[in-house]
Amino acid sequence: MLTLYAARGACSIIPHIALEEAGAGYRLHFVDYAGGENLTGEYRAISPLGRVPALMTEDGPLTENVAILSYIAMRYPEAALAPIGDALAFARVQSFNLFIATNIHVAFRQIAFPGGYADGDAAAAALRAKVPELADRYFALIEAKLADGRPYVHGDAFTLSDIYLFAYANYLRMGDRGDPALVPNVIAHRTRIRARPAVERVLRVEGLAEAWAG
Repeated sequence: MLTLYAARGACSIIPHIALEEAGAGYRLHFVDYAGGENLTGEYRAISPLGRVPALMTEDGPLTENVAILSYIAMRYPEAALAPIGDALAFARVQSFNLFIATNIHVAFRQIAFPGGYADGDAAAAALRAKVPELADRYFALIEAKLADGRPYVHGDAFTLSDIYLFAYANYLRMGDRGDPALVPNVIAHRTRIRARPAVERVLRVEGLAEAWAG
């Protein structure tokens, strides 16, 4: 059976939702960051950087959200979480997910972990101050993509990209990383995805059902 190593409300919620959407059999293990579990040799053997998510498969661990999501989509093709039979369409899903992973996610980490990018309080303050501008720029591109009225990121079919966007659109609630008022289509998309039963189940398990309501 698969085991997902996660942290409540972290980006590991993305494969958590994907596993639930796929109807997969899996165990969920919340990594004890406060207790230093992420620093242990046992966990570093699974995730060398001590981060979540990590997915333990029967053949060993996987890290990095985009790779984990691709694995889930291919392992459970009947769930149709990605167009794995269409090379170009699948590449577009990957492209979108990587856009968030390498731009929005990295920008948001500069708020949570500025010391990973620069040293000193002044540098940390400068990094944090830049994030809203970056977030508004990146989310504007997604807003334009959704402006034609499509229900999902890639058109009429729900995919992994909708889970990815849902998670990061929720982080806009935090008030320090972009203005949600600038992206009404993104927020409407967030509301649609929030209504999915699998999403509701995951949010309840992670204790976010009220915080991420609507």
